[in-house]
Amino acid sequence: MKKVTSLLLGSVLLISAVGCSTARTSSSAPDSAANAEADLDQPTAETNQDDATSEVRRRQLNSDIRAAEQRNDITGGDAEKADGDLQSEVRSKLEANLPASELTVDAKDGAVTVAGTVVDQAQLDKIETLAREIKGVQSVTVNAALRSGAEPEPPPSDSNNITESHTGTP
Repeated sequence: MKKVTSLLLGSVLLISAVGCSTARTSSSAPDSAANAEADLDQPTAETNQDDATSEVRRRQLNSDIRAAEQRNDITGGDAEKADGDLQSEVRSKLEANLPASELTVDAKDGAVTVAGTVVDQAQLDKIETLAREIKGVQSVTVNAALRSGAEPEPPPSDSNNITESHTGTP
């Protein structure tokens, strides 16, 4: 009983926190998905990448996704996901797999819109595929721009060692 109460209380707190903020992969990402791109430069992309690939942030991303999956399992797994849960899960997936990006995610009734900036064409091409991997996503609109001059150096090779299967990276 304590576990269920703790889970429900944690879910309410998480939903209230997520519901009051925009789902962004970095603090410098656009404020809404209506803004097509951010002013991404190489130092900012490198900062975003360092943050997204840090051990602490990877654990947070995996924890966020696990919590959303547990909430979905409690409701039987086939219930329609709340817009905030979709935003959070897609944001976590994108941040984990496109660490140098500045993306904002909006979701309404299963329709996800992703806006912002990425540093290479491969990242731009992955956005829709990654978003569609999240259960409950019905359609994806990508309004992201490419800033190839902002591409940072690759992250250290040990930065992926704690990434779980939730993030889609080895």
